[in-house]
Amino acid sequence: MSFTKKAAAVEKKKKGGFRETILLLILGVGIALLLHTFVVGSFYIPSESMENTLLINDRVFVNKLSGKPERGDIIVFKGWNTGEDTIKRVIGIGGDKVACCDAKKRVTVNGTPLDETSYLYPGDFPSGDTFKYTVPPGKLWLMGDHRSASADSRSHVEEPGGGFISEDAVIGKAVMRYWPLSRGLIFMRPDTFDKVK
Repeated sequence: MSFTKKAAAVEKKKKGGFRETILLLILGVGIALLLHTFVVGSFYIPSESMENTLLINDRVFVNKLSGKPERGDIIVFKGWNTGEDTIKRVIGIGGDKVACCDAKKRVTVNGTPLDETSYLYPGDFPSGDTFKYTVPPGKLWLMGDHRSASADSRSHVEEPGGGFISEDAVIGKAVMRYWPLSRGLIFMRPDTFDKVK
């Protein structure tokens, strides 16, 4: 093979490699965008309503394919008034009777008191407001972990919808706090919700 033919073959190989790299890069970006849109999202914590579970500026991964929310899940959803992405904990699901407070000042679900010490903000009460509601089918009763600093279902009971959020408004379930790295944590559903029937 002459020098000219060799040089042409090397040049052709370089161009093919460059094209492959560009195609792989475009494919990678496309897959990442699809995953972000339909499977996993990232959410930034803007307020103190979920302290100490989530602090201001924390970031969480949200599983958009997590299925129906369960009691105890931390979810991201389209908020009450503004439609902004909001994050709270699911306390009651469709058909549940949620109430506060029992003789020991605890929130109850279907008559079962919740032991919220694992996630409730230290020194905070389960609720400063008394309430007793039955959650309609397809709806959720949501509360922040820092109850005295959370505008949650309790704050919206006088509005259309009665403070409940539709399951259709749920974006996904928060599965992991990934930022800051020093506070990384995979979220587990609190055991107290296992006792609710």
